[in-house]
Amino acid sequence: MIRLSLAIPAVSILLLAPSTTFHAQEYPTPPVTTASSTAPSPRPNDLSDEEQARLYLVRKQFREAQDLFHKLTVEHPKSALYWNELGIAFHNQIELSSALKCYEKSVKLDSHYADAINNMGTIWYERKKYPKAIRAYKRAIAIRSDFSPFYMNLGYAYFGKKEYDDSIVSFRKALELDPNAFDTGKSRSGTIIQDRSIRSDRGLFYFLLAKSFASAGNIERCVVYLRKARDDGYKEINSAKSDPAFAKILSDPAVQEALAPKPVEPTVVDSTQP
Repeated sequence: MIRLSLAIPAVSILLLAPSTTFHAQEYPTPPVTTASSTAPSPRPNDLSDEEQARLYLVRKQFREAQDLFHKLTVEHPKSALYWNELGIAFHNQIELSSALKCYEKSVKLDSHYADAINNMGTIWYERKKYPKAIRAYKRAIAIRSDFSPFYMNLGYAYFGKKEYDDSIVSFRKALELDPNAFDTGKSRSGTIIQDRSIRSDRGLFYFLLAKSFASAGNIERCVVYLRKARDDGYKEINSAKSDPAFAKILSDPAVQEALAPKPVEPTVVDSTQP
């Protein structure tokens, strides 16, 4: 079976704000977490089951996608591709146990299917089993070392485990492979970019991303995340002034502005009160 790589519209996932969605196939921006409540759109006669199932994923009609991919796995029980896609349909409905079983079945059929291995890691990440997630991402990277989403997921898992130096190394590698790796709305066929919700230490997380962009020489994105870190109240933001990663861009006016204390909003006095 040839693995298709289709460019599909977004269902988003590279989020840095709270979200609970998963993405595969170029469809980023947190999708809904329940099966579609709308009736399936009429099906064009010239679409195969596989094409229609993928279209359902794009439209966020995950229950319909699940039904069709299940049909395909019955017809092609040895297709690692279809088992992985069925897992993605379950994943987007937050049916994590069913999704994991599908990914495991996919990997059993093809032990070098890096996408499915990565997707297993996202389940462990969601369950806060960070060591297991890290092992899965490293295994995927060992098979396909030129794919930035695997390094991004690895970076988030290291962050969850509070291994911040390793997190930065992973993020830098992701940016090295794809300068736009952190742009919302980017994902890949068959690959889930895990839930990017940061439940704690958001200020630190933003600072680490700023540091990664600084190392890559991307001043614009560095400034974006420095401001986020500052506005989130990260107390160590001034450490950037002595951090070698920021040395080459520290004199930039935008960086200086981002490192300045957050402006204090003036107190509004209600003149109607005595």
